[in-house]
Amino acid sequence: QVPLLESGGGSVQAGGSLRLSCSVSQYTSNSNALGWFRRGSGHNGREGVAAISTLTGSTYYTDSVKGRFTVSLDNAKNTLFLQMDDLKPEDTNTYYCAAGSAYYSDYQMVAPWYQHFGQGTRVTVSS
Repeated sequence: QVPLLESGGGSVQAGGSLRLSCSVSQYTSNSNALGWFRRGSGHNGREGVAAISTLTGSTYYTDSVKGRFTVSLDNAKNTLFLQMDDLKPEDTNTYYCAAGSAYYSDYQMVAPWYQHFGQGTRVTVSS
């Protein structure tokens, strides 16, 4: 199975934008959820940032990014996106694309329900 591969990370000033991309071609048909995680205090040291259900299209966000980040799935291009606007220094982190079996909404942002993670892409926001 082709690994998940993120791109689009970089360095920006506070208030700027970045768009992360992840090729998910081998995961859309056999995953219930696709998401973005970053290092943090969540399960397995990974905090759920945003997720989208491949079954319903519902999206989920952690409170700190609501209204600033948007997760989307382009099925034609088999690409998962994370549009990050109004970035803040506290968003500095490594962001991981993930695919998994999370079915219920309570599990969409929980790392143990994701079986596949990419290598991560670094986002640095300066003040």
